[in-house]
Amino acid sequence: MPEEGILSSVEFQMSLLLFVALAGYLIAYKINQSAVVGVILAGIVVGPSVLNVVTVTDLVSSLGRLGAVVLLFTIGLHFKIKDIANLKYFTIALFGILVPWVAGFYLAKLFDFSYGGSIFVGTALTATSIAITANVLKEMGKLDTDAARAIIGAAIIDDVLSLLALSVSEQIVSGSVSVSFVFITLGKAVGFLVLGTVLGTTVIKRIVTRLDCTSFCGKYPESIFILAMMVAFLYSMIAELVGLSAIIGSFLAGVTLARVDLKHGTVFREGAEHLQIIFASIFFISLGVLLDFHIITSNLIWFILALTAVAILTKVLGCGIPALLQRMSLRDSLTIGVGMVPRGEVAMIVALIGLSQGLIEQDTYAALILMSLLTTIIPPLVLRNWLFRKGTTRVRETA
Repeated sequence: MPEEGILSSVEFQMSLLLFVALAGYLIAYKINQSAVVGVILAGIVVGPSVLNVVTVTDLVSSLGRLGAVVLLFTIGLHFKIKDIANLKYFTIALFGILVPWVAGFYLAKLFDFSYGGSIFVGTALTATSIAITANVLKEMGKLDTDAARAIIGAAIIDDVLSLLALSVSEQIVSGSVSVSFVFITLGKAVGFLVLGTVLGTTVIKRIVTRLDCTSFCGKYPESIFILAMMVAFLYSMIAELVGLSAIIGSFLAGVTLARVDLKHGTVFREGAEHLQIIFASIFFISLGVLLDFHIITSNLIWFILALTAVAILTKVLGCGIPALLQRMSLRDSLTIGVGMVPRGEVAMIVALIGLSQGLIEQDTYAALILMSLLTTIIPPLVLRNWLFRKGTTRVRETA
């Protein structure tokens, strides 16, 4: 095989991608920064922006999304149902959707975007990438704080509402929006969450517990890990079938198995953690490889800066102020606002839909991708080096 063919082969590209991604983990740990930042920056370096030795193929993108599924399953193992079923979190998530949506729409109109293009720019700002912030909180050992629970709970609701916003946006642009469609979409989402929780805490929990006590599991203790991952992927498939993100399904699977008392529980938890490192590294590095600085023009820079500023402020204020009004401390409210900032892959998917439908141009698509990356890189730096630098955050309980 010619040398050029070897360099472009799937095996070489994936090996190089994983080598660089895992090196990004170690370097980030060494300089006391989030692995998210290190791996994304590594992706920018090996991608088309700098060295151009790795390109994002359908395989890489698919493995990256799979990494997000595994990551959210391991995050779910740290939570209880009551940690995310909270009216406070719904209020935070609702304003975290509405404020960016409206602000993004009017910002796009200010830059002379079409009506349909403005709708999609606003929709891209509604998203929150739960995978990004959850991974940072997990790295820092802060998943058990009240602020972290508020972020995860609101981000799960935010993800559902963002997908609803995307569906509504497509309907508005096509001129066929209907109230019944909105309620059907929302009903499917709520139905999955409720039925998934009931099924997981009754049937699936019993199956896992019984398997754990058998001689078969004693001989093959990894069976618990295998079954747990089967549950994660089953929930992911069902979530996709009802129009939700696969990561919501895997997170819910993790939550339902979080409090199962097992003899071999350590086996499946450690197995999931190690699997997550491999696949999550592909997910994070693919975000960096997606960016190509060469298509960024001087005229586009102002829009990118304005878009990123609006993206950050609307989440910090849209989520932080409702948290503050619900008697959370100022530090916790800021932590929640900053933690909801990352747009990540969710905004990229919205941007891709807008581009494929001809509602935005290639340069606008690039601006949305860059905004997604900037809002992904900045929050981990703020959380690690400022908000979580001293002590742990606690929510002040209401009287």
